[in-house]
Amino acid sequence: MFWYILKLLILLPLIGGLAWASLKFAKRMEGKFGQGQGTRSVKIIETQMLSPTLRLAVLEFHGREILVSASKNGLVALAEAPARSASHEPLIDTTA
Repeated sequence: MFWYILKLLILLPLIGGLAWASLKFAKRMEGKFGQGQGTRSVKIIETQMLSPTLRLAVLEFHGREILVSASKNGLVALAEAPARSASHEPLIDTTA
């Protein structure tokens, strides 16, 4: 019984530390994969969460900005406009 408790006291923090380290590593490596594939034609400009299952997103695609609704059922295009220059204000007010 003593050996079981000793192993538990040694291995449990070790396993917890490995889990924590793998999460930190995954967070640091997030976004590093997939780069270097050249220029992308779709760029996410902004996102705004409306509810836990519904999100609005502004996508730039070939010089156009497209407002889409993203839910667990898929994407729905809501509006489309010419792309803005970088000096304009955001399309979606995120200060409220």
